[in-house]
Amino acid sequence: MPQVMEFKLPDLGEGLTEAEIVRWLVAVGDVVAIDQPVVEVETAKAMVEVPCPYGGVVTARFGEEGTELPVGAPLITVAVGASSLPEAPAAEAAEAEGSGNVPRPLIGYGEDHSRPARRRRVRPVTAAVSAPVVVAPVAPVVPAGPVPVISPLVRKLAKDGGVDLRALKGSGPEGLILRADVEAALAALRAPEPAPAAPVAPAVAAQGERIPLKGVRGAVAEKLSRSRREIPDATCWVDADATELMAARAAMNAVGGPKISVLALLARICTAALARYPELNSTVDLAAKEIVRLPSVHLGFAAQTERGLVVPVVRDAQHRNPESLSAEFARLTEVARAGKLAPADLTGGTFTLNNYGVFGVDGSTPIINHPEAAMLGVGRIIDKPWVHEGQLAVRKVVQLSLTFDHRVCDGGTAGGFLRYVADCVESPAVLLRSL
Repeated sequence: MPQVMEFKLPDLGEGLTEAEIVRWLVAVGDVVAIDQPVVEVETAKAMVEVPCPYGGVVTARFGEEGTELPVGAPLITVAVGASSLPEAPAAEAAEAEGSGNVPRPLIGYGEDHSRPARRRRVRPVTAAVSAPVVVAPVAPVVPAGPVPVISPLVRKLAKDGGVDLRALKGSGPEGLILRADVEAALAALRAPEPAPAAPVAPAVAAQGERIPLKGVRGAVAEKLSRSRREIPDATCWVDADATELMAARAAMNAVGGPKISVLALLARICTAALARYPELNSTVDLAAKEIVRLPSVHLGFAAQTERGLVVPVVRDAQHRNPESLSAEFARLTEVARAGKLAPADLTGGTFTLNNYGVFGVDGSTPIINHPEAAMLGVGRIIDKPWVHEGQLAVRKVVQLSLTFDHRVCDGGTAGGFLRYVADCVESPAVLLRSL
């Protein structure tokens, strides 16, 4: 006898409490193998395919596509060891067809949401042919009586103005129509008609489009809001001559082998700078009222995807050379754009590098990726007039912006970090002393 097992939405990563069903990968009645993905869900961090630990026949699914489920809620039930669902008896099937009831799954395992409920047919009720028809009596039409004696002046005034005297109720003795009555009727006829009311726009149009703040967008909003609430941040910036850095990159790529990206060179410079200024590779423990300096640099980098901004993390970046960093950046970016990043790839960062120059902008004031202590922003590298060796020349210039948590250090430390980064950009040979 097959045993029906319930598979619940598992904990998909640090701090995640819910997930949205994006796409079911199996239907009720499908045979699944152990660890086969059964549903694709979207968390606040990534799109994830969830594998089922049971093998057998799917007997029920819980939740439609687009539904949010909390961690621990039932996802599916599986009849372990079964190869197909048992067929319902013909009488029960006929009863379900005729009554409009949904066929019931195994008792105790919830409804089968894979098939929509049938609507109960309601036959229109018609009146019997022999039913008596009751006709209400029609009230007799009473013709209007003769118009009472009116003065010729009032009668002429009414005729000239188009007033029907038979429709007027006189205010004089015994209902006598006076001149004042005709003049009031004329004034009412001459009154302008009220202008048509302006069309009222639908309430939805007046309020604007409403977009749920959930998923990646909701997670980003919460993290940035928390950063602004908790972190007293400050920003400093400097323009740097990146001509020598770009020349060094071109020389590296000219010798063959995997290409080195600009981001990888900047990342290597950052890890060297953090070794000199470890205050910026730290976090603040509010409960303990302590600054925690972290031993490893887990370098986050901002990546724009169709699902929004995500920040994948390169683990132990301080141990990687530019070639290794280039390869890891490329791998994580490709996975991020495919929406397949695991939650572990998006958590645990200690410092973030944000290259917003790819959007064609020169500078920015980055918001710290909570609970980190700093973020380095890099603008576009463009040709600008620059004084080089005492002469005005056209050089490749980049703006570097550092936002830092003022609780972990003062401006002197932040300025020293940024100046070291700028010196390495302007003269990559400076970096050789740290390698």
